[in-house]
Order: sequence, then structure tokens, then C-alpha cells
Amino acid sequence: MRKTLVLSALLLSGAVAGVWLVDITGERSRMLSRRADLAEGARLYQVYCAACHGANLEGQPDWQSPGPDGVLPAPPHDETGHTWHHSDRVLFDYTRLGGQAALAAQGVDFASGMPGFGDQLTDDQIRNILAYIKSTWPERERRIQAERSAVERQVDGG
Repeated sequence: MRKTLVLSALLLSGAVAGVWLVDITGERSRMLSRRADLAEGARLYQVYCAACHGANLEGQPDWQSPGPDGVLPAPPHDETGHTWHHSDRVLFDYTRLGGQAALAAQGVDFASGMPGFGDQLTDDQIRNILAYIKSTWPERERRIQAERSAVERQVDGG
């Protein structure tokens, strides 16, 4: 009986280690598995995002109407905006690459004023900012966004 318990424990430990190793090899999986630093995310949001998206995530006035240049003002990141409508991957790419590049990579031709921050922020810092933003949403929006992200991971095989 004792041998069976020890063997079971070893197998379980190996399985957990194997899952962890697989998990850290992919960006999508790693994005989900690491613990976010919400305090750092809040601080970085104020430094890099608040000037356009608002100190309280409220976005710019009339954010749904394009300006004279055809570019939409910065949307809110609270539950009144559409940020929670997008998967983790879309939000990460949009932040890292910038709106124009992220959309172009998806074959979408759309004028976006969102700059990329991949040259100023590490991937972990971007994840922390996104985690902070998501932490401010009501449960319903967090659940919907998490479900959308899970579906995308399944479709992408990650």
C-alpha cells in the first residue's frame, strides 16, 4: 500500500511538472499561469496609459466618433468601453505592437491611434497592466472576457 502511495505521488508530481514545463513554453499559456502584480500594473497604467485612456480608465470624450483625421479617440478601459470584449491575446498584441500593427497582422485595415509599447515595456509589464485593468471590471465582464480568451486558446490550440 505504501509503495502504491509513493508511486502515485511521484507520478502526480511528474505530471504536474510536465504540465508546468509545457505551460511555460507557450506565450498564451504563460500569460495565464503567472501571477500578475496588480500594484505594478496600476502604477504602469498611470505612467503609460492614463494620459490617453484616463486616470480612472474613463477614456476620452466622444470616444466612439472619429476625429477629423479618421482616428477614434482612446476608449475607456472600464466596463463602459469595449476592452472586455477582446481576448487576452488581442489585448496583449494591441498593447505590445500598437493598434495599426496588431490589426494589420489580422488583415484589418483600420486607422488606430494606439501606439505600441513593446519597446518600452516588458511582456510581463504589459500583462500586469492588463491584469490591473481587468481587475477593475465587474464579475460579469471579467467572466465574459475570460471565456472569450479560453475559446481563442482552444481554437489556436494553445
